Amino acid sequence: MSELTLITKPDCHLCDVAREVIDTTLAGLPSAIADDVEVTERSITDDPALYEKWWEKIPVVLIDGQLHGHWRVSQDRLAAALTRSGS
Repeated sequence: MSELTLITKPDCHLCDVAREVIDTTLAGLPSAIADDVEVTERSITDDPALYEKWWEKIPVVLIDGQLHGHWRVSQDRLAAALTRSGS
């Protein structure tokens, strides 16, 4: 199982785009990989530690707790990372 965490904040246009990229990426992966990805979304407004660490880089994507990227999410890069982590 791979864990993808999207760290967001309210009223964030780039966060909306990141959600769409994640959804599209998962829909395009083979089900054996996509079904093995657990997606969690967390807001920096709900967690002071998240705010302190990530406030200037939102949205942030973590895969298995490791930074995958921030600001803009590349569908190709995300698909490759999830495929690697699912192998």
